[in-house]
Amino acid sequence: MRIHVERHPGPDPVLLVHGFATTGALTWEATGWVAALADAGRGALVPDLRGHGASEAPHDPAEYSPSLLATDLLGVLDQEALPSVDVVAYSMGSWVALALAGIAPDRVRRLVVGGVGTVEQFARSGVEAVRAALLDGAQPPAGSPLEPLLASIRQAPGVDREALAACATGMAAHPLPLSSTVPTLLVVGDVDPVAEGADEAARLLGAELVRLPKRNHVTALSARGFKQAALPFLLGRSPVSPA
Repeated sequence: MRIHVERHPGPDPVLLVHGFATTGALTWEATGWVAALADAGRGALVPDLRGHGASEAPHDPAEYSPSLLATDLLGVLDQEALPSVDVVAYSMGSWVALALAGIAPDRVRRLVVGGVGTVEQFARSGVEAVRAALLDGAQPPAGSPLEPLLASIRQAPGVDREALAACATGMAAHPLPLSSTVPTLLVVGDVDPVAEGADEAARLLGAELVRLPKRNHVTALSARGFKQAALPFLLGRSPVSPA
């Protein structure tokens, strides 16, 4: 699988894993994460997951699962000759990062996941409804946490909707990898419906949980409090909880 990767200079690069229907650059550069890591003296490794951005985009749902996308990330680490890395991931990327830690725990030193709880949102919203919204322009499922995202995708130029529909279908067919044997931090916005069940998710992951006040699924990613919690954690210190 051809995976596009941006390598940002600096020692001990952090692997940054984006979520559904976006790219590595939009998720991590535009929100200040790459710059924050540079200020902390770290590099960054920013791939586009399969089906997204400049990476290969199969249209077969069987080509998508947390473990398959995690295997792509293993290939990225091998190509970059990185025996182990710290990882920061968000939304669907959190499931991929957790799968990576599950299949290759020796390659992940510390893991920060954000924007998830215990609910697989594609299945919750109904896979066929999600596919119809992506492929046919149907109205997104009313009340679904995915409604704003699906509505915005319909207006986005150049998006491979067939690949996104295959990704949603394939990911929904697999159980969430809600376990971790590496030090893990979970960060969620306290008004993010996608992160339903965050307390239980933290318990299952053995993770520290940080809630970001008044932040939703979109605004949590760019919050200063997210970075202030994650960066100390990656250094082995206690995360800073926002007031």
